[in-house]
Amino acid sequence: MPYVEEEKANETPIPVTNPSPNLSSKKNRAPSWSDIWPLKRVVFTMQLPESLPDGDKTLISNFSRIDRTLLLSDDILLRILSKLPVSQRNANSLVCKRWLNLQGRLVRSLRVLDWEFLESGRLISRFPNLSNVDLVVGCFVRRMGAGVFLSHRLVSLHIDSCFSRFCDDEGMLLPVEIIDRGLKALACGCPNLRRLVVIGASEFGLLSVAEECLTLQELELHKCGDNVLRGIAACENLQILKLVGNVEGFYNSTVSDIGLTILAQGCKRLVKLELSGCEGSFDGIKAIGQCCQMLEELTFSDHRMDDGWLAALSYCENLKTLRFVSCKKIDPSPGPDEYLGSCLALERLHLQKCQLRDKKGVRALFRVCEAVRELVFQDCWGLDDDIFRFADVFRRVKFLSLEGCSLVTTEGLESVILSWTELQSLRVVSCKNIKDGEVSPALSTLFSVLKELKWRPDTKSLLASSLAGTGMGKRGGKFFKKM
Repeated sequence: MPYVEEEKANETPIPVTNPSPNLSSKKNRAPSWSDIWPLKRVVFTMQLPESLPDGDKTLISNFSRIDRTLLLSDDILLRILSKLPVSQRNANSLVCKRWLNLQGRLVRSLRVLDWEFLESGRLISRFPNLSNVDLVVGCFVRRMGAGVFLSHRLVSLHIDSCFSRFCDDEGMLLPVEIIDRGLKALACGCPNLRRLVVIGASEFGLLSVAEECLTLQELELHKCGDNVLRGIAACENLQILKLVGNVEGFYNSTVSDIGLTILAQGCKRLVKLELSGCEGSFDGIKAIGQCCQMLEELTFSDHRMDDGWLAALSYCENLKTLRFVSCKKIDPSPGPDEYLGSCLALERLHLQKCQLRDKKGVRALFRVCEAVRELVFQDCWGLDDDIFRFADVFRRVKFLSLEGCSLVTTEGLESVILSWTELQSLRVVSCKNIKDGEVSPALSTLFSVLKELKWRPDTKSLLASSLAGTGMGKRGGKFFKKM
């Protein structure tokens, strides 16, 4: 077994007191491992008592044929294995059954692909010290011969050619009773669980996790409804939570103000919360802000909130980061400015792949977040000069990032950032209507005092300048000539 030999090679050599006289006769052949590293002599020519019986000496001489890792306790061997690179773990588990069991005790994170592996108890016996488990793929029914891999930002699985749309009637998910039974077995076998990702569970399955896994800190729950959130509310030490209610084309479930209120009253130690495909209104967000006073990061992904919900953000008094991802709207009817309020502790506002065509919603959002210091726009549709000018309400911005915002022009950018006296870092990438030749002297002066500047607004012009003189970039130019 090569890995056992490798462990031997790492041992500290002991001086040989009686070298073999036959070594000189082996010069004419290729040196063997015993010639290079005489382990037998290393171990057995140590000074032994003269009175040692011959039988004991025979036992000692046979000791070289024994796996000497057996002399190490499990704790010591675990410490040695934990120092090895992660890439060697699979190979180490093939050495022997003992190493297989010990290597399983080192595994902390696991993604379950086959539910039978969990329900049979083999997962718990093989990996007893798990702290991070992802059960989403295992919750789907395995289909023989499913050769199509369907990938989504939130869900990825193998399907057959008959798949048209995800729904419960098609039996894509395991029955909720089986999922709950597996969750109970996992909770009993891994009481030190800290992160869990699951889909299709009921409140009873989550209650068993809350009762057994008192140290659970992070939970990602797919296909959840208001009733399911009763089980999450029992996780008193939960700090990071992601709720996925609706994924278009995959599944539909409803998270409303009722569920958000139940969640807020139970999980008062939340620090990070992400609501993906969730419904709700002013009352639900207000309950979260009033009850979860430790909340520092809030993310809305493809939200379905009712009109007027934006004013509830002012109740999140300690919120530091606010993100919008893939949202088709912000708030079409935010209400009068005097009712909006503001998040005074907010430091970062990120908008990624959002539609910002609604002027009322964007203007109201900027007023609520007027205290931000970091502002990021990435691949946002509808962000033109008129909407970007609403950002002049920000007076404390130190970092601005514009990426993939093709409607913003140089004039629109200049009209806003010249009023930001605290701006220190600027990043402009892939904004084709921002031109180098349109930069004014005032904007150039601002660039000279910035601590950090990344200026690549037009990638096409950058590519054209790098290909100048090569003949590439011309139709049929150098490489495609008529034969």
